Amino acid sequence: MTPDPTLPIQTSWLIPLYGFTGMLLALPWAAGWFRRDAHRPAAYLNIVLTLLAFVHGSLVLRDVMAFGPATLHFPWLTVADLQLDLSFSLSLTNVVALELITGLSLVSQFYSLGYLDKEWALARFFALLGFFEGAMSGVVLSDTLFQSYFLLEMLTLSTYLLVGFWYAQPLVITAARDAFLTKRVGDVLLLMGVVALAAFAGVMGFDDLYAWAATDSLSPLATTLIGLGLIAGPMGKCAQFPMHLWLDEAMEGPNPASILRNSVVVTCGAIVLLKVMPLLQHAPVTLVVLQVVGAISAIGGSLVSIAQVDIKRTLSYSTTAYLGLVFIAIALQVPVLALLLLFSHAVSKALLSMSVGGVIAATNCQDITELGGLGGRMPATTSAFLVGSAGLVGLLPLGGFLCLAQSVELIGGRSAGLVVVFLLTNALTALNLTRVFRHLFLGQPLLKTRRAVEVNWQMAFPMVALSVIVILTPVLLIRLESLDGLLAFPLWAAALVVGSGVVGMVAGTLVPLSKAWSRSINPWLRWFQDLLAYDFYTERFYRITIVNVVAGFSQLASAFDRVVVDGLLHGMARFSLQSAEGLKLSISGRSQTYVLTVVAAILLFLTSLSWLLR
Repeated sequence: MTPDPTLPIQTSWLIPLYGFTGMLLALPWAAGWFRRDAHRPAAYLNIVLTLLAFVHGSLVLRDVMAFGPATLHFPWLTVADLQLDLSFSLSLTNVVALELITGLSLVSQFYSLGYLDKEWALARFFALLGFFEGAMSGVVLSDTLFQSYFLLEMLTLSTYLLVGFWYAQPLVITAARDAFLTKRVGDVLLLMGVVALAAFAGVMGFDDLYAWAATDSLSPLATTLIGLGLIAGPMGKCAQFPMHLWLDEAMEGPNPASILRNSVVVTCGAIVLLKVMPLLQHAPVTLVVLQVVGAISAIGGSLVSIAQVDIKRTLSYSTTAYLGLVFIAIALQVPVLALLLLFSHAVSKALLSMSVGGVIAATNCQDITELGGLGGRMPATTSAFLVGSAGLVGLLPLGGFLCLAQSVELIGGRSAGLVVVFLLTNALTALNLTRVFRHLFLGQPLLKTRRAVEVNWQMAFPMVALSVIVILTPVLLIRLESLDGLLAFPLWAAALVVGSGVVGMVAGTLVPLSKAWSRSINPWLRWFQDLLAYDFYTERFYRITIVNVVAGFSQLASAFDRVVVDGLLHGMARFSLQSAEGLKLSISGRSQTYVLTVVAAILLFLTSLSWLLR
């Protein structure tokens, strides 16, 4: 801790509790203790508490930038040689991530007032958002591996509850279940890594683990296995291949929750990966796996996104793609680059998700082939989509351009192939966003867009405010002390980034769009289009292999239980009943006969037992 911590720093442990408090305060309305047509007080309470969390975090950020980082420790549990503490790290990176979470949560909650204005379960939704926010805030501030794992589990639970918010719809229930189980796979593997590190190192604090990793040497196999376990959890949270399908299915939940999922939830997973990055330096195989996973997710997610017709899924796959770039930066041990990509992506993707939500709210449609001509009818929504798109791809002078130009320079000296991955991802993203923009906002109004009007002010105001933030993102990034020298990239790097973005935009402008024929009549092109639209048939492959294999083993286990185990027990029961029926006919009423029978049975049992123990 700093020698003389300020009051905001001393009380910074309260910031995650603001979200949890909002959840608790909303429960009476969510449980129906008050009238359901008067559920807005629960929403207002959560918005006020999130605003307090943002203001408190701003004061902490000011003090951290003035006096340096700080750490808060609170003893929690000591059993034998195991000591667990509640520890919060107030580094510049963590506090900026905290402000990102609370700020986007605030605009998302305000946006929800307009998007869900007729939702009877609004109090339950805001209670879940409070739980969501508290878990994310705790994850980024956590300074121990066990605490991070525990909060990631809470994040998985809150994701399940928010995706399954409209639980009366069977498709929503399936999506929530798949999202929960997919993330559980990564969480279980992460737990194995946590337990292994606790056994080997005996400590859970990140600083203590860094010191142990620098001095202790494990076998290459143990180091690799622990490293793979540590990256599995963030892979699931960041929707990376092969655990990427959950984010696509999670789009079945309410759009305000999708705003946070596409922006800061994946950021939390990447922040945890950044915290364990020093532990991976001695596991080269793990770093190679990170690069491969990141490259596959970036290229694969970008390709799949350009074949989607569901407006929300076009964004979810691009989230997978950009987080793949973050994984590559982390694998190459360039944390500053990873942070740049995370922060610029989060604000731009949140704005795009808001714009998409406005289109859905105005038209009640998510199929882009059934939409069009909204540009003149929804100017605020159109502007938000344009600003968000410009902030995401490499267009001067917004945050996406700065991040990608810095990426080309820093990664170019390490791997030319990975530079191609960055540029291709940028070009494909520009193509996808241009294609979606043409479908939504250009052309003649169609049946579902003829009567569309601009969204209400509770949705428009957050979009306008976030548009300003996206425009100011380069200035905000430059002012952070840890990002000095941000503009020191060569002209050729800037030219490559701008060129890739322009190529993608031109391709998105020239690609033919057909409202009536969303699939090509050319058989080869249709095959390729279906390959991308169905995510390279990954879900079908999982069903044929993993799901069917597990189901087959389950059926075998069930048959073994019914036939062998139950058959043996039922046979013994029938033998006992038949023996009893035979013995009752030989009853004479003499007690010495009963005693002789019992003694004979005991002798028989002892004889058989002694024979078995030889």
